[in-house]
Amino acid sequence: MQRRHLMHAAAAALASSVGVTAHSQSAWPDRPVKFILSQPPGSGPDNVARLLSERLAKALGQAVVIENKPGGQNVIGAQAAARSAPDGSNFYFATTAALVTNRHLFKTMPYDPQKDFAAVAFIAKSPFAVLVRADSPIGSMQDLVARSKANPGKLSVANEGPRTFGGIIARLINARTRMEANLVAYASVGVAVQDVLGGHSDAVVADLASTAQLVKQGRLRLLAVTSGKRVAGWDSVPALSEMIPQFEMVGWFTLVAPTGTPAAIVQRMHREVNALLADAEVAQRMLTIGPIAEPLSSPEAVEAFLKQEHERWAEVAKEIGLLPE
Repeated sequence: MQRRHLMHAAAAALASSVGVTAHSQSAWPDRPVKFILSQPPGSGPDNVARLLSERLAKALGQAVVIENKPGGQNVIGAQAAARSAPDGSNFYFATTAALVTNRHLFKTMPYDPQKDFAAVAFIAKSPFAVLVRADSPIGSMQDLVARSKANPGKLSVANEGPRTFGGIIARLINARTRMEANLVAYASVGVAVQDVLGGHSDAVVADLASTAQLVKQGRLRLLAVTSGKRVAGWDSVPALSEMIPQFEMVGWFTLVAPTGTPAAIVQRMHREVNALLADAEVAQRMLTIGPIAEPLSSPEAVEAFLKQEHERWAEVAKEIGLLPE
């Protein structure tokens, strides 16, 4: 009898615990939700995150707070997100660098991009571009490659450095076209662009979001975008894949949560984000910032995409001789 009584008591306690957990998840969110970012205020990812957070707050009935933790090539923000409580109040608005490319740049990291996060929602792709000054005699990517091959090492292509996304794209273009451009590293994309505008460098590889206004102002000219197909709104600009088969090197933004976040909360956030991305006004506003909204069907689909990116980047790193330091 005593044993039976203990078993009933344990079952009741378990049911009560499950009931509390279920209630807390059904009542989610019962406090402000935080998006941790590895970039500073005013950056491309920050602008997109704030666009979504304003609308998510209305949908969720709670404030969605942006917490910027820039520095350390995304490591500071990623580490903070990985160590945050998996209670549904913390999410990481992550980029390609934080979740994939850093693994090929650093021998050791204070977080594991594959084990420390659960996929929630895919936000958008952010194409890069090859650009020249508006009055440059270089008229196309074919022209750029031909001029580089005719004068090995003389034609210069500005970028953020060999271990940045833009720098890696520049190295890959060099390798796959077999041109011999002089890849010039700068401290930031802004400085690289200014040197192209000043005529000190022939071309630049930079994200489309940070250079679009200069193109619209008639100061820079687009030669190609690095996405697998032409970009909406820039339909006259060829994709590099038209010249280099299967070439696609774009940045992307995805929402993840610290591992252990309840599945019901992950699914709810996924649905809310996808509903926003399906809104034509939101997608258009995002496009004016630069990124292209491309939601995926489920958290599992996001997880599969991230796995493919890890595999693809391992091949790219091997191709250009990128070694972790």
